[in-house]
Amino acid sequence: MLWRVRATLPDRPGALAALATECGTSEVNILGFQIFPGVDLVTDELVLDTPAGWSSDDVAALVARSGGTAVSCAPCTEAALADQPTRYVQAARAVLSAPAGFPDVLARLFDAEAEPATGESTQDVLDVTVASVLVQVRRTAPFTATEHARAAALAGLVDDVIARQHVPPPVPAVSGSEPELVAEGERVDAVVDGASVGGAAIRPALDEPDVWVLTLTVDPAWRRRGIGSRLLAETVRLAAAHGAGELVLTTRADNQAVLPMVLAAGLRGRIKMSGDRLTVRIPLAALHR
Repeated sequence: MLWRVRATLPDRPGALAALATECGTSEVNILGFQIFPGVDLVTDELVLDTPAGWSSDDVAALVARSGGTAVSCAPCTEAALADQPTRYVQAARAVLSAPAGFPDVLARLFDAEAEPATGESTQDVLDVTVASVLVQVRRTAPFTATEHARAAALAGLVDDVIARQHVPPPVPAVSGSEPELVAEGERVDAVVDGASVGGAAIRPALDEPDVWVLTLTVDPAWRRRGIGSRLLAETVRLAAAHGAGELVLTTRADNQAVLPMVLAAGLRGRIKMSGDRLTVRIPLAALHR
């Protein structure tokens, strides 16, 4: 049985020796080990191979006998034994190839979840900001200062990638003037010479009070001209005028235009990736009149 265990140990000589001795006496094998240093205390993460029949309480008791506190443990697989530097390199490569997948990459890297566990009130939250977009991941084991620093560094990498994407590409040769935004009811269209080149519509969510759902499209020939950001900003104001507390946009996970569009509109939001879908949630309370 494999367990991923985190515990706080006193930062003094012999603390690890006591833990290793207790594991040896109990026929528990230490297969993996990480250190997250602090000022007076050290957080250690271990992968333990225990005898059959052991429970999480048995593992926690073993660590406590060794002087460990704030113990958390959960069953794991051999994937927990992956080389940590390799995991971070792979995370950086994933971010470089698809910046919009950052929330999912961050959650996997820190063995966390993007959404709170049902009925779980003791989860720790790690917050990082990519430009003006807030990304949160949660787990039961507290995040260490080292992990906060690593997450911030990875977020900085995403910022660099997005900044490069903001370099204006060649504008497609399209006739017509600057699009005019025309709002009617719960829809906004970008219109050129009487023809729509993009549009956005909002509607109340069926299962979430105060939440409105946004759909937005731009004609391929008119993309990368800021039309999506203008439509987004206008529909945000429209949803706020309707009293919406939050606007939700869902798109493909590989849609590279979403983050730049949200940032160019000057908005703050939360992003989450689940499977092949990317969700952006934009709070509107500050915009209410």
